[in-house]
Amino acid sequence: MTPSRPAPVTLTSRVPSRRRLLCAAVAALMMGQVQAADLLTITRDALDNNSELASERSTTSSAEEGINVEQADLNPQVTASGEAAYNHIFETQSQSGFSGTGSDDDYLSYGLNLQATQKLYDALNSREVNVAEAQLEQQTYTLAATEQQVLIDTSSAYFDILRAYEILEARRAQERAIGRQLEQAQEQFDVGLIAITEVEEARATFDQSRADRIVAESDLQVAFEALERLTGKRYDSIEMLQDDLPIALPEPSSRDAWIELAIERNPELLAQQAGVDVARERIDVARAADLPVVEAFANYAYSDDERDNFEDYNSNSQVGVSASMPLYTGGRTSASVRQTTYDLESSQYDFESQRRETVLQVRSLYTQVSNDVSTVAARKQSIVSNQSALDATRAGYEVGTRNIVDVLNAEQNLYNAIADYADARFNYVINLLSLHRQAGVLDAQDIAELNAFLVEEGQVNFTLPEQGEADEYDAVLDIGAPPSQDG
Repeated sequence: MTPSRPAPVTLTSRVPSRRRLLCAAVAALMMGQVQAADLLTITRDALDNNSELASERSTTSSAEEGINVEQADLNPQVTASGEAAYNHIFETQSQSGFSGTGSDDDYLSYGLNLQATQKLYDALNSREVNVAEAQLEQQTYTLAATEQQVLIDTSSAYFDILRAYEILEARRAQERAIGRQLEQAQEQFDVGLIAITEVEEARATFDQSRADRIVAESDLQVAFEALERLTGKRYDSIEMLQDDLPIALPEPSSRDAWIELAIERNPELLAQQAGVDVARERIDVARAADLPVVEAFANYAYSDDERDNFEDYNSNSQVGVSASMPLYTGGRTSASVRQTTYDLESSQYDFESQRRETVLQVRSLYTQVSNDVSTVAARKQSIVSNQSALDATRAGYEVGTRNIVDVLNAEQNLYNAIADYADARFNYVINLLSLHRQAGVLDAQDIAELNAFLVEEGQVNFTLPEQGEADEYDAVLDIGAPPSQDG
């Protein structure tokens, strides 16, 4: 029984914060009300403009014409030839003891030949048509594999941008929070409440958070560039994904069902299977080289000349059947049969290798998606736990039971947990789509269903990072130089 088609990715609503809505509104005004691109629009751009996919489409069209090329040899063949010539003949006559005489003759001649043939039996050409048909089937699966790869590459690039953006938001929030902690430590040091070591600890942590933010900004810009490579277009902004993403095991919930589905539908695997069929047909072509060829033919010939001022002509016509058969070709046929047999063995090994790889990928992706379900839940809970730990540490710091290093570590742990949660969420989405891809069931409809869960209000903009978020602490705290020991 064929397993049911996996359910599409389902995502739920996200309500942006007031601050994010305000930032999005300001950015929209600055960009002249430019609407953010969604996943469906970008996917369509990729399908229309991706160079690798365009190449495979052209190759498929070439394979289609290959059938016509081979079929043409089995269709009627008609040839015509003609000639017109100016002829000059000089003849001499002589007898013993007498001088010779000569004559010149100049005349025009014409000729016309028509020939038509029709194959009645030609196993070689017939089997070459079968090879071309098998090659078209193989190329059709290759094209389907490329289309699905474009879908998964585009989706992965899109969600990698969202991943990079959410991680960047966490790093910016971390930098602001630790910057405030550094500012507070500086003020406390200035009035003699804490030692210089605590300020230095805060400064070192702040510098690390700034470095993390810079790396995250770079990752976001690189992610936008990767998307542009796939589509050939640059996007100023893209839509956000909703926050409350339902995380569930893939359907069907059996790994073996996914493996069975992949064996039936995976386009790379089907292309390798078609390659085995091509190799088998080529063995038949090699064997057919020793078989007879039978064809019907019809010939008509006409010639005319004007020699000696007399016009005369000749015509001749033939209708018949001819047959030919090679008796010995120097061992070429037997060598070709052996060669194509080895090619068949090679294609069968390639198919088995692809089958094992497909099964491995499906098993791995199913396991990853299943683990992602637990990971996302754990990462989400980790945010709650780290927030509680941070609140408790701050309270302890205020009463003197915890030091600033504890607070800084708790700050970092919280924002690391937020970044890890974003990473886990998008790993789940991409791995689930990749599982569909390996099973051979990923299509544009899946992308359209996923696109319905993007938020128009939220946008990720491809802009250079704002200058001044960290610099404001430089100005207030004079971070460029360490504080003096005398406060």
